[in-house]
Amino acid sequence: MPASIALSNLRLSTPDGRALLSGIDLAFGPGRTGLIGRNGVGKSTLVALIAGTLAPSSGSISVSGRLGIFKQSVQVGPEETITDLFGVSDALALLQRAYEGNATLEELADVDWQLEARMEAALAKIGLDVGPQTPLHKLSGGQRTRAGLAALHFSEADFLLMDEPTNNLDRGGRLTLYDMLANWRRGALVVSHDRELLELMDEIVELTSLGATRYGGNWSVYRERKALELASVQHDLDHAEKQASEVARATQVAQERKARRDGNGRRQALKGGAPRIVLGGLKSRSENSGGAQVRLASDRQSQALEAVATARGRIEVLQPMAVTLPPTGLSPSKTVLMLDSVSAGYAPDRPVFTNLSLSVTGPERVAVTGPNGSGKTTLLELIAGRLRPFSGSVQVTTEFAMLDQRVSMLDPLASIRDNFRRINPLDDENACRAALARFKFRADAALQMVSELSGGELLRAGMGCALGGTAPPPLLVLDEPTNHLDLEAIEAIEAGLRAYDGALIVVSHDEAFLTALDISRRIELPSGEGRFFR
Repeated sequence: MPASIALSNLRLSTPDGRALLSGIDLAFGPGRTGLIGRNGVGKSTLVALIAGTLAPSSGSISVSGRLGIFKQSVQVGPEETITDLFGVSDALALLQRAYEGNATLEELADVDWQLEARMEAALAKIGLDVGPQTPLHKLSGGQRTRAGLAALHFSEADFLLMDEPTNNLDRGGRLTLYDMLANWRRGALVVSHDRELLELMDEIVELTSLGATRYGGNWSVYRERKALELASVQHDLDHAEKQASEVARATQVAQERKARRDGNGRRQALKGGAPRIVLGGLKSRSENSGGAQVRLASDRQSQALEAVATARGRIEVLQPMAVTLPPTGLSPSKTVLMLDSVSAGYAPDRPVFTNLSLSVTGPERVAVTGPNGSGKTTLLELIAGRLRPFSGSVQVTTEFAMLDQRVSMLDPLASIRDNFRRINPLDDENACRAALARFKFRADAALQMVSELSGGELLRAGMGCALGGTAPPPLLVLDEPTNHLDLEAIEAIEAGLRAYDGALIVVSHDEAFLTALDISRRIELPSGEGRFFR
């Protein structure tokens, strides 16, 4: 039977009772499912529950078939090797004993004589040229990610669980993963914000604070349906607000009428001319009638306001974040960056670059691409002044901000608000709070300590502090900015950067992101030491 996963009324809560996931009912069978949602909504938690590394507070999880699990990062010990990652250390040791003639007859019956060949084939398919005994700690982050993919391919699993598999992959690695999933004919659940990868999915499941919603089709189909859904919810909100306004006016009219009747009754009583008992009866009937009308109007107003709150609550879940940036005033003719015949690296006898020259003038948008290890980060370190060249010169002629993957421009021991005020000393408290609100750090959220932020929140805070001020820098340098952002935040950042009128230098393997930024020039760094540039 094909592999399947069924989740029934799944709930997970923190020890203090706060719900992380609630009422999740989903079933997965053959086919590729993309799992999307905002950072912190519980995507990785859901995968961990399916994998069995977390236990639900209530509900049930049924898994049929063998799972192959790919995590966001491969955690390694000092002695772990490729063999350990593949889970075949004992089998490979047995094979070695068999080759040496030291295996018993019982052991020989269990020898997998094709083990090494299958491992080599899996590594080759993912494009990783390493041996089975290669220590994992000697591999780069991208190479470890490839090794994890190779182990997943080797496992011959019935159902794949993959959590952000493209985060540390270069362009070549991503294309290999895309090809692997495009040809996958069994079940797969993939948590990702990579839109190229999501285009390969057969369905999209969106996880929100309201629960899980399934959309048939790939990313493009999802986006079309989501746009229609958002338009419908906006229509409901507009209608609810109109009704609330009409009910509020009707309530005011009812209260004014009651006040006039009460006033007329008091004046008649003062004039006299009618027995007290008659006046008392008229007053009682008037008060009952008028009070009932006011109470009815008040009830209608409460219902209308509740309808508005419900509609607005749905909008807050669905409405994309909007980012606007002030102008930088950068002149089109100003050269903001000049590298002249630069040789640089971390050891003089093994330079990463030789004779590198580069200039950026005006609001150019430059993408720096290349395989992992080609020197992209080294180039950014040169631009930021953190690395000095062995020869040649590096000149940055304007104010700039650099957002690396650690967002090291932010002080982790300070709040987002304090970091903003430090980076933008000319902005007052009101400007600070307004800027951070545009990046979804409203009210007390702006007082969070940077050290307590998730990866996506950290980059969003860095963008807000670097670009949200009244005088953003004319040059912005970004190093893999989409790695830890959810799809909503990526699209919001794209919208903001499209409106940014300064120069942009960005390192990214996310082709959809680069296309959205309307990159004007690309610098492709080849692999190999001592890259020579003319």
